[in-house]
Amino acid sequence: QVQLVESGGGLVQAGGSLRLSCAASGRTSSINVMSWYREAPGKQRELVATISSGSSTNYADSVKGRFTISRDNAKNTVSLEMNSLGPEDTAVYYCYARIYAVGFFWGQGTQVTVSS
Repeated sequence: QVQLVESGGGLVQAGGSLRLSCAASGRTSSINVMSWYREAPGKQRELVATISSGSSTNYADSVKGRFTISRDNAKNTVSLEMNSLGPEDTAVYYCYARIYAVGFFWGQGTQVTVSS
């Protein structure tokens, strides 16, 4: 099993920046993919960014050029640097980890609110 704990959410003005962090514990050496998802009120949870164990990354079109995902395998953390935030980025952000052939795990979520 893997436990994920997010931190770094909060309230920021439009145009500002935030950095989210996710600390993993448990079976961390088996984690293949780590991702950030977000869920805005009334909307489905959507993938924001993904990073593989080899540090290959992918981003949702809506955040490309503004968000950067990074991973520190030694510290078992994944981070999301978010710049040029807008009200449309307001959501609960969830950390996600997947172990192939085993399953996937979610953090409890952290709220990001961007005021206009």
